Amino acid sequence: MNASLPAPVRPQRRLLHVGCGPANKARLPVSFQAAHWQEIRLDIDPGVQPDIIGTITGMPAVASASMDALYSSHNLEHLHAYQVPRALAEFKRVLKADGFVLITLPDMRAVARHIAQDRLDEPLYQSAAGPITALDIIFGHQAAIERGNDYMAHRTGFSANTLGRHLIEAGFHEVRVHEGRNLDLWAIATMPKTAPTVFDELANVIA
Repeated sequence: MNASLPAPVRPQRRLLHVGCGPANKARLPVSFQAAHWQEIRLDIDPGVQPDIIGTITGMPAVASASMDALYSSHNLEHLHAYQVPRALAEFKRVLKADGFVLITLPDMRAVARHIAQDRLDEPLYQSAAGPITALDIIFGHQAAIERGNDYMAHRTGFSANTLGRHLIEAGFHEVRVHEGRNLDLWAIATMPKTAPTVFDELANVIA
């Protein structure tokens, strides 16, 4: 009887988690929770004890072409509109030639439907931070801002079309944007040598 062969060891990969917030690997998409992903945390707020303190519009502490993937969850909307191209240029700069970026952020088009129904301050869904209203999505989480966390303020917004256009203009090779389940958008943007299987690997995340 032949002994079963050991499972192949997957090479270690580096994930830059920007705007990471407090350390909590369980908050990462399941695909990034696997042991072969090394999470490197970057945040503008030193209070969350990131590996790198900095802003996404300029990440000099991160070497060019050094990351296999970048994950940005609800960060771009905190920038002024004119800063978005700078951030996306930085995202692209730090990725390897076969890397990719996964972005999620509020879907302004979906939120607008609730605003048109005069549901501005009505809870639309529950999050880890508590109930979320249209006001929270547009201007930032009001309870956190009231507690003095001005980092939570929102300064711009996106629809699927505008997010996709920004990523294409940033020079990413292929871009796919999907509507999420909680009034959010999910986007995958790849580099020239990214394996097309990345879209299948992340299908459960952006479905």
